[in-house]
Amino acid sequence: MSPADSQELANPRGHDVNLRSAPQRREYESIAARIARDWPGRVLDWGCGYGQMTWLLSREGLEVEPFNYVPGLEADERRTLERFPEHQALLSGDPIRLPYEDASFGAVLSCGVLEHVARPGESLDELRRVLAPGGALYVYKLPNRRSYLEWIARRTGLYYHGAYPDDRLYDLESAVALLGASGFRVTEARLANMLPLTVPGRLADALAEPIWALNRALARVPVLNRLATNVEAVAVVSAHAAVASSASA
Repeated sequence: MSPADSQELANPRGHDVNLRSAPQRREYESIAARIARDWPGRVLDWGCGYGQMTWLLSREGLEVEPFNYVPGLEADERRTLERFPEHQALLSGDPIRLPYEDASFGAVLSCGVLEHVARPGESLDELRRVLAPGGALYVYKLPNRRSYLEWIARRTGLYYHGAYPDDRLYDLESAVALLGASGFRVTEARLANMLPLTVPGRLADALAEPIWALNRALARVPVLNRLATNVEAVAVVSAHAAVASSASA
């Protein structure tokens, strides 16, 4: 697949379809509310993209630091988020290193990011470094390798995970193993999202709440949920990892 073909495949409905879809926005709101309930302190929005999660977390009253990786950027810089100009993201051209001190955050959010990084183990080690002892990593939108929607997307010209070289798919077992190998203790892990959520238009806007409710209910059905779209996890920095990180500093 040529780069041009890959770009066309990835975005037949536009780059910002996730922002224009009311059911998808409902999921984002749910994620922000979930993190806010834990009230973890300062949050790193790792790979913040357009900044929708930064905006929603800030609306919940949390202190949020938006961060984006920009290939080829020679020096770290802050840049205003075009869609959410009240926020400035810190940008870096390094695919692994984070320009923050050790133990800078009470939580890190990875919302549709971890599956795209070139070296996930090294990236997770770096996230662990910037988390305070006992800090939480929230992983959302990690693609499930058994997803029926991924199967359909591969056969209909829509974006699917695996279209780009660094894309990876997971299941519950491999996601938990990956997090554990980087010194995280997984406290929650589940399969989520049985219905397509990136559905723009007036009808989807009107039906966003029932779509979201049905989506969540179906994801709780045993066996059926093995075909869900995503893996979600919450993990904390294990005591052993925190001690080891402190000793190596």
